Amino acid sequence: MTDTPTLHYRIRPARRRELALLPAIERAAGRRFREFLELAGVPEDATPPEELTAAHARGHVWVAAAPGGELAGFAYGTELDGAFHLEELDVLPEHGRRGVGTALVRAVCRAAAAAGCGAVTLTTFSNVPWNGPWYARLGFRPVPRTELSPGLARAFRDEGRRGLPIDLRVVMRLELGTLTPGPSPRRRGE
Repeated sequence: MTDTPTLHYRIRPARRRELALLPAIERAAGRRFREFLELAGVPEDATPPEELTAAHARGHVWVAAAPGGELAGFAYGTELDGAFHLEELDVLPEHGRRGVGTALVRAVCRAAAAAGCGAVTLTTFSNVPWNGPWYARLGFRPVPRTELSPGLARAFRDEGRRGLPIDLRVVMRLELGTLTPGPSPRRRGE
């Protein structure tokens, strides 16, 4: 996949040496959940390095590089039950609201389509504005728990075992070809 510019950021496949930088981005982005009392007990663990390494080996890790080259965010996932499952998407808070997350989702969708997947799935918090409602604006739709594929049901149960409050989580799906434009990337200062 070629580099994709989004205003001042470049979305591209992650380099192996960058994998060690991603947990710090994930933890920094995760601190925003402290704003929600009901999420106070959510574990702050980052994705295990071996998961990122395995995803990278499959070509399933993308980063958003800021103008100076520093990483502003990342996304990674895996193929699951005929769809591409977005495991994690994080943007550093200081780079938020500039279209970086949308650009990362678009990169994931292009890669999923190129791999022959018909949809992208994810799990997220239903009540956090930059989670469920944001994905809904991009065209993702909730999947009733009774309609989860075996792999998605397993992923959802695993989240509960890791300490995530599954009563506040939702599984969402985007049929490829239906991604809505979402908010426009913003320049600094706008």
